[in-house]
Amino acid sequence: MYFEGSYSIDSRDVDPWNHCRCSGLMGILQEAAVAAACELHASREEMLNKYHLFWMLARMWYRLDRPLGWGEELTIRTWHRGGTGASCYRDFDLFSGGKPVGEAVSVWVLADAQTHRLARMNKIEEFQGTDGGSLCKQLHLSRFKLPTAMAEADRRAMHYSDTDINGHVNNVRYADFICDAIRLDRLGEHSYVSALQLDYLAECMAGEEITLFTGTQDGQWYVRGADEAGKSRFEGAVTLTTLDSPAPIK
Repeated sequence: MYFEGSYSIDSRDVDPWNHCRCSGLMGILQEAAVAAACELHASREEMLNKYHLFWMLARMWYRLDRPLGWGEELTIRTWHRGGTGASCYRDFDLFSGGKPVGEAVSVWVLADAQTHRLARMNKIEEFQGTDGGSLCKQLHLSRFKLPTAMAEADRRAMHYSDTDINGHVNNVRYADFICDAIRLDRLGEHSYVSALQLDYLAECMAGEEITLFTGTQDGQWYVRGADEAGKSRFEGAVTLTTLDSPAPIK
């Protein structure tokens, strides 16, 4: 069982080189995930009313074959893999003009609205027997190992404009923080983010300040966002690719 929807990349989603920002694409993927959950009667409101639980995104990864541009119409096909533990995988295939342009995988958890304790997926009736079956991907996302040497790149204050309906920093904003930390503005129009993994380790709230550290390893850029106590709140791994070569930018 899968959900399919069409989404337009608009002017708010693109950067100075007409490439869809990482946060723009992640926003579209989240909208597709929300629509799929609604179709299963597992929306935020329905989960709160029936189970006193709410959805939280724990990890997200995507890969693109090429940059996406303003005005492009994306077809997103998405399904979940079922689950009996405390997390549930959701897969995505991305199409433009009927041709595949990328894929994505995400990990979601359900947390108690008051205690934030995680719930087991086998208690959710709506997710039993409604998975993607043979469509399900084999990729499993795990926390990556950061480079030993990472340097401070930026400090970001969290504000009202960063927050979402749950009261913490919106998932897509972390992608912006990561892209700013590795200074994508310096790369120009001949390169793009071909892959990104973002791990959400702890919530960030308005009024907090996060220090961003960057480093490179094996052809990837890594970013760690830490609080004042040095605890990691999120981590990201980015692959940068030139338009005329599939080789990653180091």
